[in-house]
Amino acid sequence: MINIILYEDRYADAFKRLNLEWLDKYHLTESHDLMVLDDPRGTIIDRGGIIWLAQTGDEIVGSAALMKEADGEYEFAKMAVTRAWQGKGISRLLIDQCMQTARDWKATKLSLFSNSQLQTAIKLYEKYGFRHVPVEHSPFATADVKMELLLT
Repeated sequence: MINIILYEDRYADAFKRLNLEWLDKYHLTESHDLMVLDDPRGTIIDRGGIIWLAQTGDEIVGSAALMKEADGEYEFAKMAVTRAWQGKGISRLLIDQCMQTARDWKATKLSLFSNSQLQTAIKLYEKYGFRHVPVEHSPFATADVKMELLLT
């Protein structure tokens, strides 16, 4: 049984581990990632965002965040599912929760940055209606994909 729960500071190490697992696998870890992963409360929550975690038993197996960019605009970020739990629908649960949160907050636009190596994730984002846009204003040197979803 997977539960989607709100981030608490006691899960900081799990949040970092989950994200570094895939970032390191694809050689995508950058200083901006480390800044966020070292201080998720200060870089996401205290700036008007939210982090959702996927939990089974006592184990945190997935994460996803909304980072506030501007009024009504959020970056969908830090989605991760640990290898042993991939392919079980956890990404969809996390995306659904983030989308519901965005709607509850009356968001008008979600954006995300990715890398073309991550084809499974990109295809999933496309199924949710995210559309490719030119990569602009990226905090990541390795981001060669930018997608947006208008919620209005």
